[in-house]
Amino acid sequence: MNAFSYARPRTLADALRLLRNGAAALAGGTDLVGLMKDGLTRPTTLVDLTGIDGLRGWSHPKGRGIRIGALTPLVELETDQSLAKTMPILREALRDAATVQLRTMGTVGGNLLQRNRCWYFRDEGTPCWLKGGTRCFAVDGENRYHAIIGAQECVMVSPSDLVPALIAYDAEIALTSSRGQRSMKLIDLFVAPRGRERREHSLRPGELITEVRVPEAALARRGTYVKAMDRKAWSFALVSIAAAAKIERGVARDVRLVMGGIAPVPWRVIAAEKGLEGSPLDEAACADAADRMLTGATPLRDNGYKVTLARELVRRALRSLVA
Repeated sequence: MNAFSYARPRTLADALRLLRNGAAALAGGTDLVGLMKDGLTRPTTLVDLTGIDGLRGWSHPKGRGIRIGALTPLVELETDQSLAKTMPILREALRDAATVQLRTMGTVGGNLLQRNRCWYFRDEGTPCWLKGGTRCFAVDGENRYHAIIGAQECVMVSPSDLVPALIAYDAEIALTSSRGQRSMKLIDLFVAPRGRERREHSLRPGELITEVRVPEAALARRGTYVKAMDRKAWSFALVSIAAAAKIERGVARDVRLVMGGIAPVPWRVIAAEKGLEGSPLDEAACADAADRMLTGATPLRDNGYKVTLARELVRRALRSLVA
């Protein structure tokens, strides 16, 4: 690990000033420290955000949706009983996301921005395409955990469990930098690496996520999160699905389907959602939605199982909404 300086600002303005010089923001550090140890990032300064007030915790102002501070530890979202009643999908998504120790240290903002887990990317000595090389070694290499859809030059997959659940509830994020503030839909934070875009997120240099916002109207949806892992708990998803819909008189309205573990970005297909509008979510409708979600899937040598697995998880998640 390279030598670096350390700063712990007390205000957001001070943190943003420090970040203008190419420093790295430090929250829980559960991903960043590993990247530094592996030589994949070499910041000259770490800016510790944990001393800044106002970026931790969640609230639900009447009629104004849910607000979640970016420094909120994941375990607080998982264990809060009031939040579990208001938006239970968050507990479902987080309970197997990692060990209790990692969920205690890891923060919401850091989880949204975590880097992919491809072993070629994580190996300091492998010059993969995403790190500026000329090829993606996973295409012809060990690729059982990699993308089956939506990938071009790089076949990494979006790793977060929290992200699909939040997108299924139309989450937005608030961002701030020394240049000002802006907001965007959470799904727009993610970039599929291709062409000149050798990155995974659209965050600008020196910019911080300060808050996640879930609109009040989305909270009327019933939601579920289903995840398949290669061990019983505390593992990244082979395939995951967040499904949410308003169930009115036995039929689905305002459907959202967001998959993880199958593409470089959280995978959403609008046609699949629209095809379920007014549906009783019977077996035929669920099978059709699964087919639409996976249209164009092109498995690699070792990950064809993801197609079958994804179809079953979509069916299972949708059926549970009307169970």
